[in-house]
Amino acid sequence: MNVSDLLRTGAAGLRARPNRAALSALGIAIGIATVIAVLGVSATSRADLLRRLDELGTNLLTVTPGQTVRGEDASLPASAAAMAGQIGTVQETGATARLTAEVYRNDLIPPERTGGITVQAATPGLLTALQGSGPWFTEATARYPTVVLGAVAARRIGARAGDQVWLGGRWFTVLGALDPLPLAPEVDRSALVGWAAAAELLAFDCKPTTLYVRADPQAVASVAGVLGRTVNPEHPEETVVARPSDALAARAAAAGSLTGLLLGLGAVALLVGDVGVANTMVISVLERRGEIGLRRSLGATRGDVRLQFLTESLLLSVLGGTAGAGLGVLVTTGYALAQGLRPSMEPWALPTALVATLLIGLIAGGYPATRAARLSPATALTTP
Repeated sequence: MNVSDLLRTGAAGLRARPNRAALSALGIAIGIATVIAVLGVSATSRADLLRRLDELGTNLLTVTPGQTVRGEDASLPASAAAMAGQIGTVQETGATARLTAEVYRNDLIPPERTGGITVQAATPGLLTALQGSGPWFTEATARYPTVVLGAVAARRIGARAGDQVWLGGRWFTVLGALDPLPLAPEVDRSALVGWAAAAELLAFDCKPTTLYVRADPQAVASVAGVLGRTVNPEHPEETVVARPSDALAARAAAAGSLTGLLLGLGAVALLVGDVGVANTMVISVLERRGEIGLRRSLGATRGDVRLQFLTESLLLSVLGGTAGAGLGVLVTTGYALAQGLRPSMEPWALPTALVATLLIGLIAGGYPATRAARLSPATALTTP
């Protein structure tokens, strides 16, 4: 038989038992859809994360105090931000300092209910260093009892621009709220007071607790190497230099590990589908002994019978694989649209799904096809 005869004969075998064929194909479809959806959702999320990294840049460094040789908490010098700005390849610097004050929506809230919001002093260059957007301090407002709320802090307090909040035992006027800062989530959960106002009104000693440094992208490694000695020349070992973008990259790697786990579950679903197709084909051979015997009696060779049932298995797998691939693409697209992202798919995902589908068809149909081919015409026609 030529290829068209094989396809026509195989399709006729499936049409004779449509419900069984549909249920068998469903197992393959679920497995392929799982694999495609997992790869698509992972690729979409990873592409968005890489896009955000490109936008935010990987040239932001942070400096925080470590510990002294005695195991005590260290501190950065008051001149740390100014010293960091003296490095030739440093583009922007900003600093924050954690204060002992608390912030509340009004003066009637119990002191123990802080809402997880930190009060910090901030330098005027902080927002520029973090490449954020939103209201910020001017030279004038930074000297008065005004506060800028991080994105999370603004939601928790429920205050808007022009409102007053109870901070450090006195009223502060809210200038506004910042947009989220992915590279500085600690700022999102903070109420930020001007550096000068903190020193005058909240007994601040002007020592920063976190220094943000935006360096030339080509010189990040060299800046990181000298930053600790520059900002704290007396005790450089008491400083910790980090790059926040590494945390986002690590999150992408962790997402990749989860993707591997979900792909494993998809592989199990494919295995179940493979067993289902094999079971269907074995039952089909047992039920169609008369047909096999008649075809052999009319001149069909063992190879013809083997190819017939192998074709049925392949068609069944391709039917399920095609439906599963389409479902997986729909799930990926729906997820991306729901999250406001651009759908993305690994270029090798669909071809790999097709190859996997064909392999499943070959493996599942191999034994039943061989068993059908070994039946002798006399035995097939006389066995009930």
